[in-house]
Amino acid sequence: MTDPKTIAIADYDYPLPEDRIAKYPLAERDKSKLLVFRNGNISEDTFSNIPNLLPDGSLLVFNNTKVIHARLVFQKETGSTIEIFCLEPYQTAISEAFEQREHCTWLCFVGNNKKWKSGCLEKVVSGQQSVVSEHSSIQAIKQSGINTILTATRREAVGNAWIIDFSWTGGISFAEVIEQAGVIPLPPYLHRNAEADDNERYQTVYADPMGSVAAPTAGLHFTERVFSQLQSRGILTDFLTLHVGAGTFKPVNSDTVGGHEMHTEKIVVNRSTIQNILNHYGKPLIAVGTTSVRTLESIYWFGVQLEGNSSVDAMHVSQWEPYDNPHEIDFRKSYSNVLDWMARHDADILLGETQLIIAPGYKYHVISGMITNFHQPKSTLLLLVSALIGDEWKRCYRFALDHGFRFLSYGDSCLFLPHDN
Repeated sequence: MTDPKTIAIADYDYPLPEDRIAKYPLAERDKSKLLVFRNGNISEDTFSNIPNLLPDGSLLVFNNTKVIHARLVFQKETGSTIEIFCLEPYQTAISEAFEQREHCTWLCFVGNNKKWKSGCLEKVVSGQQSVVSEHSSIQAIKQSGINTILTATRREAVGNAWIIDFSWTGGISFAEVIEQAGVIPLPPYLHRNAEADDNERYQTVYADPMGSVAAPTAGLHFTERVFSQLQSRGILTDFLTLHVGAGTFKPVNSDTVGGHEMHTEKIVVNRSTIQNILNHYGKPLIAVGTTSVRTLESIYWFGVQLEGNSSVDAMHVSQWEPYDNPHEIDFRKSYSNVLDWMARHDADILLGETQLIIAPGYKYHVISGMITNFHQPKSTLLLLVSALIGDEWKRCYRFALDHGFRFLSYGDSCLFLPHDN
C-alpha cells in the first residue's frame, strides 16, 4: 500500500470561483445536477433519475445523523457577543447529554473569547425577550415570566476548544434547550448567516439521532419520491450513524498529508446493519456520502483488529492504521469478527470512534461506489474521492466546472462507479 503521508496536498488543488459555490439549496432537493462517472465515462443527469442509474441489486448505505443547533450566541450587556459552538459532549455519550434536564458539559469553540473576562453567561431560552449577561440576576429574569434560563460556565482549554458547563432551568432536556436557543451551523465557506429555511434544508429527510455539527450533504438530494423509486427498482437501503464534527471543514495546511491531524468522530451502527452488509457480499454496495464511506471502512479495520485478538474492548480506528499496520483479511471475515465481538459483549449497537483518513493508496474493502457532493480544494474529502477513482477526479471536476455544476454543501452531486460491469 502506498504511503499517503508523502502525498503533496498541492496536487489536490483546483480553481473554485466564489460564484460556483452554492450559497442556497435548490427549490427542490432532487432537481440538482448529477455527474455520473461510470467505467471511465463522464455524463450529466438529474439526481431524481438516480434510481435508474444504479447497478441492479445495489445496497445504498446512508448516514442518518441529525445536525444540532450548535451555535449558541450570548449577548452581553455591553453589546458585545460571545458565540459558543458545541462540538461534542465532554466525557459523556451524545444520547445521554441530550437527555439531561439540568446540566451537562460539552467541548466547545468559543468565539470572541477575549471578551469573556470571567463569570458565567446567561441566555433566555424561551419567551419573547432575549435577556443575557455575565452577571445578570436570575430572579429578575424570572419576574419577567420567563423561567427557562441557560447558563454557560467556562472551564479550562483543551487544544483550541474549551470545556463548557451548561445548566438551565425549566426541566426541559438539553436537546430541547439547544433546539430553541441555538442556530444551525452552516459551513463557514457560505459566508452568510443561517436563515429559517436552513433549519429544514440543511437536514436530510431521514435525519434522526442528533449529534452532528455539519450535514452529511450527499444525502440532502434524496426525497421521499426518490426513496419510493429506489424501492420500486429493488434497490436496498440501510442506515448507520456517524456524527460529523467541525473537523470536516478543516483544510490540509501542511505541505504533505502526513502533517495533517484527522478529526475523530463518533460511530453508531446497529447489528442488523452490519449483518445486512455482510449478507450483501458480492453485490454492489454504494455509500451515500464520505461519512458513510469512512464508517463502513472503519468497521472493516475494527474487524482486522479483532482477528486473533479477542481482548479488544472498544472500537477505535486511528488515522494511519491501514497504512502503518496493513494486515488485510477477507471482508467477510472482518465483518464476521465484528458481529462475533458484539455477540460476546451482548451488544445490539456498535459504538465506536474513527480517525481514519482515506487517501490515494488506500484499498477499499467494503464499497464499490459512492454518491457524494463536490468538495473543497485541498481537503481530506477530495483525497477520499481520489482513493476511489484516482486522478480521474480532475477530469470530473473540470467537467463540472465547464458544465455549470454547483459546488460544496448546497451544490450538485456525483455518482462514482469506477468498476461497474
